[in-house]
Amino acid sequence: MFFRKKPAVAAPIVHLGDDDFDDRVLGADGVTVVDFWAPWCGPCRMMEPILNEIAIDFEDRGVTVAKVDTDQAPETAGRFEIRSIPTLIFFRDGEPLFQLTGLVSKPILERELGELLAGRG
Repeated sequence: MFFRKKPAVAAPIVHLGDDDFDDRVLGADGVTVVDFWAPWCGPCRMMEPILNEIAIDFEDRGVTVAKVDTDQAPETAGRFEIRSIPTLIFFRDGEPLFQLTGLVSKPILERELGELLAGRG
């Protein structure tokens, strides 16, 4: 018996830099999760599949997942005082609400997003 591999679904993750961060995040309505990361960061690479799943699972609930490479966007990283990566900052209607630093599990992200969407965050 042969099994066909499911085709990979492209995650709707937005990649941002210093030039478009303000328009795409600070000027956005709804909930946005921004991952500050770098390609050389092991924990950042471990977060990638988790964020891909979150982006797919929460897309229909209006959540945007964005990534900012701190090496390519030092101005934005500095403005938000990013000292350790990965750092996730949760925004609602362009306002930063809170952040999580380090490798974060999918259940914790689901819980935090669920509370934000329910208006408790």
